Amino acid sequence: MKSIGFIPLREGSKGIPGKNKKKLLGRPLFCWVLGAAIASNLDEVYVYTDDEDILSFIDKEYHWTHKVKTVKRSEQTATDTASTEMAIMEFVNGLKSSFDVFCLLQATSPFTTAIDINNTLDAVINGKNYDSALTVVNTHRFTWHADGTPKNYDIFNRPRRQDFEGLLIENGACYVTTHSALRESKNRISGNIATVPMTEQSLTEIDSLTDWKIVEELLAARLKLQKQSERITHLILDVDGVFTDGCIYYGADGEMMKKFDMRDGMGLEILRQYGVEVMVMTSENSKIVASRMKKLKIEDVFLGVKDKYSLLSRIVRDRNLSFSQIAYMGDDVNDLANMCAAGWSLAPANATQPIKNHADVILQNDSANGAIREATEFIIKYNHRYDKV
Repeated sequence: MKSIGFIPLREGSKGIPGKNKKKLLGRPLFCWVLGAAIASNLDEVYVYTDDEDILSFIDKEYHWTHKVKTVKRSEQTATDTASTEMAIMEFVNGLKSSFDVFCLLQATSPFTTAIDINNTLDAVINGKNYDSALTVVNTHRFTWHADGTPKNYDIFNRPRRQDFEGLLIENGACYVTTHSALRESKNRISGNIATVPMTEQSLTEIDSLTDWKIVEELLAARLKLQKQSERITHLILDVDGVFTDGCIYYGADGEMMKKFDMRDGMGLEILRQYGVEVMVMTSENSKIVASRMKKLKIEDVFLGVKDKYSLLSRIVRDRNLSFSQIAYMGDDVNDLANMCAAGWSLAPANATQPIKNHADVILQNDSANGAIREATEFIIKYNHRYDKV
């Protein structure tokens, strides 16, 4: 059965202007659910938006997968008053290819994982005659009517948490329905509906800046939970603010020079002798950087990367690594997700404060002034604990 994912995004947002493009842990909000969709069992993932910036971003950042497709959304379905169902039906009616199962994914639910998507798909595809499924959270809150009467418990017989079944609350993350049910009802879910549980933290959707701050902290904590004690096999480095002092010198013809520290190059050479692979990942696309990395004999150099976590996840998957085997060194907010996910995160002494807040190690040296050399010495010393005596 062919299953397709659908991520509707609007350019306009009153609660949080530019919400879908705003960086959450250093990557655009919509990239969290898009990355999960790519890693899931969905056959195709459609991003449906009226935002030209997002369309061009996806074309540039996700060229490595044929799974992701973009479709321009009409002005009529991108207004504040237009419903999601209006966008769904407009998309489905204009879709030329066929499908069996439809999956609506919401960008405001960044906790959604590939496993959550797969579980919801499985409930419909392999379930007991279900037409649709949606993700829910089991909460043990007591609810009340406006007139002061309780909805779900007896105030004179208050149940203990362990004895209380709780309530299933729709978390707005993932909805799956068959093609036939969607055509008949013109609604995201209908017919015989299954519920699929997600973690309690996923109940927080991003509708305000307060939600944003809560979600960012919870998401960072979730990424850090996967850290385990393993030998470091790969060091991944940002460039500007890590290799360099963060300054760029321009002339009339454009970029002229950057400052690098020769001691860093020697440190990386020694580190490779200890069996640690070195990689570079930067959002800039600089000929100077490419030239310097060639001089340092670093082969894995990724230039012009805006969604660094997506690339890091691919490296981990394609090379059969774990995040715990990776040390990552960054200096600014676009490195945040990778800093939280990597087994060890290191920051130069002159890194930005948000990075320092999440770094495992804050180095004593500034960037372009011995920070990378210090990081290599830390890794070599750390890896000694895994050496056979």
